[in-house]
Amino acid sequence: MIFREAIIADIPQIQIVRNAVKENTLSDPSLVTDEDCITFLTLKGKGWVCEEEHTIIGFAIADLTDHNIWALFIHPAFEGRGIGKTLHRLMMDWYFSQTDQMVWLGTAPHTRAEKFYLRQGWKPAGLVNKGEIKFEMSKHDWEKLKKENENKF
Repeated sequence: MIFREAIIADIPQIQIVRNAVKENTLSDPSLVTDEDCITFLTLKGKGWVCEEEHTIIGFAIADLTDHNIWALFIHPAFEGRGIGKTLHRLMMDWYFSQTDQMVWLGTAPHTRAEKFYLRQGWKPAGLVNKGEIKFEMSKHDWEKLKKENENKF
């Protein structure tokens, strides 16, 4: 497996992963356009991918403009291999190297994603969007978690 920064040429495979997930599915796949991805990768933030045999199997994108995590998805065939944790760490390290601002994300309740973010140290902070759980992470909390888990990251 190779972890690296995402580039515009990755967008078609990023879209395949995004539309393959079983939870937090898009009701309408056209809601997340290639142009949206370009904006987040080049203007608003940065992304990372995990690829195996030249195929993207997971990706993460942080939005530095609105201080949120725009995406973190793993293709269902590759779940449970630590890919999400590694992408999460890369994304969070970069985010907090750029700003001291609190970061947030939203995810559907009662999902594996909700449990994942709780295990990664995110704190629930109410609801956002259409009933999603809002999670927040401060730079201080991220640095503390990294120190406590040095051997796990």
